[in-house]
Amino acid sequence: MRPGDTVAIVAPSGPPDAVQLRRGVERLEGLGFKVVTGAHTLDRQKLDYLAGDDAARAADVQAAWCDPAVSAVFCCRGGYGAGRLLGLLDWDALRAAGPKVLLGSSDITALHNAFAIELGVPTLHGPMPACDLLGGERGPEPRSWASLQAALSGAPQQVRGDRVLAAGRAEGELYGGNLSLLASMCGTRWQPSFAGRIALLEDIGEEPYRIDRMLTQLLQAGAFDGVRGIALGSWVDCGDPYPVLRDRLEPLGVPILAGLPVGHGSPQMSVWLGRLGVIDTESCSLADTLEEGEQAR
Repeated sequence: MRPGDTVAIVAPSGPPDAVQLRRGVERLEGLGFKVVTGAHTLDRQKLDYLAGDDAARAADVQAAWCDPAVSAVFCCRGGYGAGRLLGLLDWDALRAAGPKVLLGSSDITALHNAFAIELGVPTLHGPMPACDLLGGERGPEPRSWASLQAALSGAPQQVRGDRVLAAGRAEGELYGGNLSLLASMCGTRWQPSFAGRIALLEDIGEEPYRIDRMLTQLLQAGAFDGVRGIALGSWVDCGDPYPVLRDRLEPLGVPILAGLPVGHGSPQMSVWLGRLGVIDTESCSLADTLEEGEQAR
């Protein structure tokens, strides 16, 4: 992306705080982007955990992606509700609109996964405009802000973890996101598959036994069949998740890198899903260093 490009901000999940959203818009405008917001971004409905009704939220996503003037669609926050939109989107129309940037994390995993399956486009997992890291009162969190700008500019990035659960090197397309959302899509048209890929997993506020249950569901559904490596992000307010992560994932026999600042928490580094990356446990890093279109070995 370049200064002058148009960013459309939509609310496919929970309702944004209007003040945080305004600050996030101003900071994106400070980068030289033209920013527009969806018609229903500040809507409310009887289910107060949703930013307006499903049809309105889906219409905003659809309109933004299909607008030829828009270069990027930024989800303003997570929460809950993106999965409710998947059956309402016109995938043929979205496909015909061509590729552009989709940014979000947490609940937006539902859109990342569905866009990968339906459209085959890379999407950006990173901080969102109406959240503290970008829209906070004291300004954007510096490392998160710098990482997002680098990702939007197309610059290769290297994100470092803090521990290795299984040593080795793996190369493949990065895929995944929030564990709860990935597990929730099992048995649907958008069931996740890590075959030939590096699985990115993170979560917030889940007890270890719940992490166990979700990993077991994905394992039994075959989602990890053919996985090349695993990159574990943040596990905020999840107790000590590492015993269960080792128990469920080490038997897969692939490199596992953990402690990456990706997901929830601060800082939140931006990573491209659907592009080739490398796990190297010797340097304890996940690198986005390969050109788009290269084939993983």
